[in-house]
Amino acid sequence: MLITLPTESQKTSHLRMALNGEQVDVSFAPYKTLLEVLREDLGHTGTKHGCELGECGACAVLLDGKPVLSCLVLGVECDGRSVLTVEGLGLDGHLHPLQDAFADLGAAQCGYCTPAILVTAKALLEEHPHASRDQIRAALSGVLCRCTGYLQIFEAVEAAMVKIAEQRDAAK
Repeated sequence: MLITLPTESQKTSHLRMALNGEQVDVSFAPYKTLLEVLREDLGHTGTKHGCELGECGACAVLLDGKPVLSCLVLGVECDGRSVLTVEGLGLDGHLHPLQDAFADLGAAQCGYCTPAILVTAKALLEEHPHASRDQIRAALSGVLCRCTGYLQIFEAVEAAMVKIAEQRDAAK
């Protein structure tokens, strides 16, 4: 006879992390990946469930500012760390320039890969504010898009790069 424990009794791991700039505490089963903790325990479903093997890139988030595949990171590894998902890209009710550019240029078709591409592009532009097309291509190479052919994506990242530079210059 198989005995199944209630879901709540399996939540024996606890962590505190900064999720999209806000401190959160969460309890979860210790075997869960960061992807599962985000989606199932914290309700942040913008991060997509793809292959669960680290091959498609749909689950990319920023962990301490660096892109990671959340399906390959255990939730317990994130205690005291900072996680940024697509839900945390915009500020004060405004879309991030990357989100605006993706919408304006049709860079998202079905949208499944878009959250991962957006956070990965954000990390790239923070490290390389004037990234070349080759740098954009290399940075996004780990996220598979089956709809766009990537051209609109590259153009949207380039357009956002210009917008971010303009905002930075205006703030000076």
